[in-house]
Amino acid sequence: MSATPQKNRASRRVLAAAAGLVTVGALVAAMPAGAHDRGHGHGGGHGHGHKPRTVDVQLLSFNDLHGNLEPPAGSAGNISKTHPDGTVESIPAGGVEYLATSLRTARKGNPYSVTAAGGDMVGASPLLSGLFHDEPTIEALNKLDLDVTAVGNHEFDEGATELARLQNGGCHPVEGCYEKGKKFKGADFPYLAANVTKEKTGKPLLKPYTVWKKQGVKIGFIGVTLEGTPDIVTANGVKGLKFHDEVETINKYARELDRKGVKSIVALIHEGGAPASTSYNYDCDSPGAGDGISGPIVDIAKGITPKVDALVTGHTHQAYVCTVPDPSGKPRMVTSASSFGKLYTDTTLTYDRRTNDIVRTSVKSANHVVTRDQPKAPDMTRLIDRWNKLAAPIANKPQGWISADINGRGSTAPEKPLGNVIADAQLEGLSPADKGGAEVAFMNPGGIRADLVHKASGSEGDGVVTYGEAFTVQPFTNMMNVVDLTGAQLVTALQQQVSGPNEASPKILQVSRGLTYTLDLTKSGADRVVADTIKLNGEAIDPARTYRVAMNEFLAGGGDGFPALGQGTNKLVGASDLDLFNAYLAAHSTATAPLAPPATDRITVVQ
Repeated sequence: MSATPQKNRASRRVLAAAAGLVTVGALVAAMPAGAHDRGHGHGGGHGHGHKPRTVDVQLLSFNDLHGNLEPPAGSAGNISKTHPDGTVESIPAGGVEYLATSLRTARKGNPYSVTAAGGDMVGASPLLSGLFHDEPTIEALNKLDLDVTAVGNHEFDEGATELARLQNGGCHPVEGCYEKGKKFKGADFPYLAANVTKEKTGKPLLKPYTVWKKQGVKIGFIGVTLEGTPDIVTANGVKGLKFHDEVETINKYARELDRKGVKSIVALIHEGGAPASTSYNYDCDSPGAGDGISGPIVDIAKGITPKVDALVTGHTHQAYVCTVPDPSGKPRMVTSASSFGKLYTDTTLTYDRRTNDIVRTSVKSANHVVTRDQPKAPDMTRLIDRWNKLAAPIANKPQGWISADINGRGSTAPEKPLGNVIADAQLEGLSPADKGGAEVAFMNPGGIRADLVHKASGSEGDGVVTYGEAFTVQPFTNMMNVVDLTGAQLVTALQQQVSGPNEASPKILQVSRGLTYTLDLTKSGADRVVADTIKLNGEAIDPARTYRVAMNEFLAGGGDGFPALGQGTNKLVGASDLDLFNAYLAAHSTATAPLAPPATDRITVVQ
């Protein structure tokens, strides 16, 4: 999902921001040795005698892991399943200890097995990975035998130079090596970025494609991120880079692969859609009115050349296995496996040795839950324990207390209880005159990465919010800004939640206490925000008056499709969003008087 980009992690690490300013020209895009010609050889496959004309290749895929090595807590860690009687079950899922077991079990008996990912493997990560610039996640993906991934928008959170380090290895330029005598090795799988080029040279930032080979079978993988990445990542993250049209780029490289004799092609696309149901086992091809899938991936899929045999997608954190017609009208598989390692997709690609192409009519695919009732992979448990020991001194510090779950990521409502807490924390911290004099605060929903969960995650006790848990909610450590905006600009910003680039998929800002308005979903476009209902502390917004508005630096730069918020003047830079969040928890909760989930009564929704 679009989200506040990840930058320097906290005040103690403010120097790390300098690393993101290194020019893209410093990027070394060398791949690991042999990365272009790999096959982990899961299983056997050394057949003797006559080879059959076709061979089934198993494609295992997942997307949007976001450094969730441990099982995600609360509702963000559940997958919905609809039973034949219509009841919906919520299944706890995810965690790399279980994902590793699921993938290794799935590979058994499949000599031709390749594992691919659809981007956002890192970024917006919980503390266990985020504190160490996602080195733990890359190490885990190496152990998972990931063969290839596309870049996602979050791979650019810390800039192109840091992405190159994740690919090629080497210790962090500011913080150095995290373990004595151990140098970070980097990813032993290629990151693909076909539609990302360097502005100065026009050359691709990383490899556009790779070819997986095994026993004469060849499958090309092309990887792209969404063209709109610069709109959802800070300017520093995408400095010196150009992002190109997904369809044109994939078609260009599909032609190139075809000329090289690679006829079987899979596109890894960090862009997605929304199925009509959030249940992972929904039949996406059911023909009823309103069924199927909507969103950007539909038009992308319809435009991609028939030379491409299957699309692995992501970004929207949804679960789907759909067919969308290619330009010739033939159905083609389009898949996505939710997020955080809660699902994986198992697709069978029947490869014809005579034509070197996939028999498209034989392609079968299904999503599978990464359940937590299977054995944990011991090597992943050891990896998590090792990094947890390094993180513990920071991660386990209590910040406050809550009386019940306060849902953020796990809430599907426009106004989220945790969104209200975060916006109130920002207003309270920045309202003093010497801190900016803020009158109202806005928080982008994509920047809320988790729920605050009452149940203890470790030995801290139920209801205790640790630094690690607070970091998992707000992992970007964006600096806060307070700016002048006119009442007219405020109204326009609220209308931009549901119009322009956000019309098809609204981004409802979380607002601080005192701001109220009506969101009428029966209307269309900007009219869905009813302008004459917008009030601050009971008074109608005055279009000509100047208001002091607090928001993170990402929103203050016009990110997430809010150009009106980027028009602020008289800027004052305050503390980080995480520091304000933790200060609010400390000020408003004790062990005997914990913080309760706030009412969600600021936005009146008409449906």
